[in-house]
Amino acid sequence: MSAPRRVLPAVVAGVATAVTRGGLDWQPPGGAATWTRTNHRGEPVSLLEGPAVAAGVLAGALVGGGARATFATAVAALGGATFGLVDDLREDSETRTKGLRGHLGALARGHVTTGGLKVLGIGASALVAAAVAPPAGGVATRPLARGADTLAPAALVAGAANLLNLLDLRPGRALKAASLAAVPLVGTAGGAAACAVLGAASTAVEADLAETDMLGDAGANAVGAVLGTAVVLGAPRPVRLAVLGVVVALTLASERVSFTRVIERTPVLRELDAWGRRPVSSAASGAAAGGPVAS
Repeated sequence: MSAPRRVLPAVVAGVATAVTRGGLDWQPPGGAATWTRTNHRGEPVSLLEGPAVAAGVLAGALVGGGARATFATAVAALGGATFGLVDDLREDSETRTKGLRGHLGALARGHVTTGGLKVLGIGASALVAAAVAPPAGGVATRPLARGADTLAPAALVAGAANLLNLLDLRPGRALKAASLAAVPLVGTAGGAAACAVLGAASTAVEADLAETDMLGDAGANAVGAVLGTAVVLGAPRPVRLAVLGVVVALTLASERVSFTRVIERTPVLRELDAWGRRPVSSAASGAAAGGPVAS
């Protein structure tokens, strides 16, 4: 991927994110209160960053790539954004179900939560994206291997969408993680998608760190799904499987382990996580420990 083709998706994504965020701020659909949540400090924060970032990564992914790669990335981004937005705006706060295990358990009992709908919807869009995407190294010729070459990438796209959402618990955390993951993919066949992530993240991170905006499910799921698609497009099969293994392991670990506590106990991760963010007071830390909050 040439230098101009690397720059264009990032520029388009950054501009689209800024323009969309400005338009949404000017006239928020349903009013500003619809998009306002309480963050880990107990302060108001806007979810409008999520749709803006989703629009940015989608716009950036539409330039600089081949037709099949572009379509696959667009499907992944739209699936993550759409079903994430439903969960952001329609989640039942009275009977909150948390974690992948909780949502799958509810589905098994015949109860479709917004989170369960998101699991199904993002899973379906990830399957379509994986079926369309031309994977690095080509597609296997044997039927069983070909099926695995679709199912494993689909799991990677859906898993990456979910994992990035799990990181969106503190300002800037998910955007930093997404940017670090995108950098090695810039020079690959998934470079357009990776550069779109970098462009959107660089535009959104200031407000995210300032704690006026947050990604929410719509933004985090869209960015994670696009990153997963970039890996499918740009990484050889052994690397794709290794990344899938890491995603699955971290997702399972999140059911029992707090990522925030692990980060706080690891000096390098703690410093990186806190970079650019206001320090958390002991009072705010206590409030955050007492129950679930937004980022």
